[in-house]
Amino acid sequence: MNIPNDLRYTKTHEWVKINEQEVTVGITDFAQQEITDIVHVELPDLGKHVNINQPVAIIESVKSAFDIYAPLSGEIIKINTLILEKPELINKFPYLDGYLFKLKIANINDLNVLLSVNDYQKLVTER
Repeated sequence: MNIPNDLRYTKTHEWVKINEQEVTVGITDFAQQEITDIVHVELPDLGKHVNINQPVAIIESVKSAFDIYAPLSGEIIKINTLILEKPELINKFPYLDGYLFKLKIANINDLNVLLSVNDYQKLVTER
């Protein structure tokens, strides 16, 4: 299982790459393995304000549909349109071409709620 050191994580298996007040969000390698073959993605609209820990997107696999939660509050500033056409990219490259969206965060202090690499590793190994 791949857990990059330069990212932060949530208990619901989203990853966050921080670039000042702009973050890139996707699902972890662990999550994509659990979901299995992804066949459809619903992403939030550009400009939409999202609230931390609230459902913001849906990923559908051959098994079921899964809510994806906003790791932070803020405004959607970019969506990955490539995965709308090729949702399997999330399975193949969850940390690169398979990212979901970019968010301009509303409160920089919210970054403190994200898990470190070590904390996320503990979370997935204790399952």
